[in-house]
Parts: sequence; structure tokens; C-alpha cells
Amino acid sequence: MSYTVSRVQWEQAAPLLKNVREQVFVCEWRIPKNVEFDQKDRYAFHVLACKDISQEPIGTGRILSTGEISRVAVLKSCRKDEVDKVILQALFTIAREMSLKEIFIYSPLDSIAYFRKFNFNTAGAVFMEAGLPKQKMICPLDNASLAKYYLSH
Repeated sequence: MSYTVSRVQWEQAAPLLKNVREQVFVCEWRIPKNVEFDQKDRYAFHVLACKDISQEPIGTGRILSTGEISRVAVLKSCRKDEVDKVILQALFTIAREMSLKEIFIYSPLDSIAYFRKFNFNTAGAVFMEAGLPKQKMICPLDNASLAKYYLSH
């Protein structure tokens, strides 16, 4: 499957971004809509992955000017295609353009090993958010990278 990841503005792309996030976070993870969609969406930098032929949205992610990466979601049927890695790479690029020194993510506990592949390290105590235990993970932007085995599409 071929796809493209693009930067998008919330105002123009909200229906497409919401479609992916509702399928992943609201339906699959059972996150309440009022928690999933917050005021941060309006001033975050968003990326959207779409299939090249159909233009169907398949993944998304956002980064805030504080360096927080969040709402990284890929449709279940597309997770084998490593769309998540291309989304993260796009978010790392935006962070570099903003001249951020550090980025961070609030990771579900079962995803900590995944984010360690990108050189994120745990920081602080575990906390609960929307019924899920989470851990803050930080990474100096100079160290943020994709796993060595990553191949671009």
C-alpha cells in the first residue's frame, strides 16, 4: 500500500482527523469523545496519512509548541505498513523546525518499549488518564530517531 503523510490545518482537515481518531481512540480504545477532542487541537500542528489512490485517511498525529506529541493513531487495517513511523518522522521534522530542544509523549504503559525504539526515556510517576495508566516519556530532539531497521515507503 502506498500512502502520503502531509501537514494539515485543523480548520480544514478536522473531519478527516476526527474520522481516524474516532475509529482508533473512541471505538477501539473506548476513550470518551470529550477527552479525545480537546481545545489543543485548534493550535496543534497536525499530520494526516492518506492512501495515495483513494485518498482515504488512515493515520494522524499532532505536536504542540510545548513539544508534546499526542494523538498518534493508525487504522487497525494499516498498522502493518509502519504508517506510525512515518507520522512520527513528520512530527520530529515539525519539532526541529520549531527549534525545540526536547519532545515528550504521555505513553500508555504497554507502549513504553515501542517509544524506547525512538530514544524516548521514562520520566516521573505513572498516572491515570481516561482510565489508562500512562507514563511521561521524554527525548532530546537531537536523539529522536526512527529504529535503525526502518525503511521508507
